[in-house]
Amino acid sequence: MGSLYSDHLTWLHRWPAGAKLGCMAVLGTLLFVLSAPWALAAAGLGCALLWWSLGPATRVARRLIVAALVAAVLVAGFHWWMGRPDVAAVSALRLACASTLGVALTVSTRPTDMLQVLDALLSPLARLGLRPERVSLQLALMLRFTEHFFVQWTKLDEAHRLRTGRPGGLRLIAPLAVQMLQTAQRVADAIYARLGG
Repeated sequence: MGSLYSDHLTWLHRWPAGAKLGCMAVLGTLLFVLSAPWALAAAGLGCALLWWSLGPATRVARRLIVAALVAAVLVAGFHWWMGRPDVAAVSALRLACASTLGVALTVSTRPTDMLQVLDALLSPLARLGLRPERVSLQLALMLRFTEHFFVQWTKLDEAHRLRTGRPGGLRLIAPLAVQMLQTAQRVADAIYARLGG
């Protein structure tokens, strides 16, 4: 499956995956604790600086972050139209900041490193009779398929632009769904073969 992980090494690549995940959890929680627009604007500035500091590593995810920023503008426009400019600013800034943090984590962390962190975090579940490795695998697959979705969307959009000179838009939903279902089937077959062996 395609990945948004970047081989362009940055200062964030040198951080352990667990430390990055912990920072993201804390910062993400703070985004929803803060409600003052000025505080979220400061957080937005910090996220913009984080994005800028990663340099070429963000190239693989630029379309994804642009899509998130467009969504933030649409959310802000809706709340503004409803007569709530304060809610518009807060909602848009939260979405933009959370998206930037998530993308920064994704481009600088290998999926295998993230899986190891999830295994360690979920290991206490074994005392309850659960199998933490299966839970962590399910979470890792969810993250990978979310990432793969955006990678495939970008590839299909680029191919459509080369053929027609226009963005694909909603025309890409059907071929994207087919590709995602095929990928899911291949992954399921591989896991079944591995577990069965």
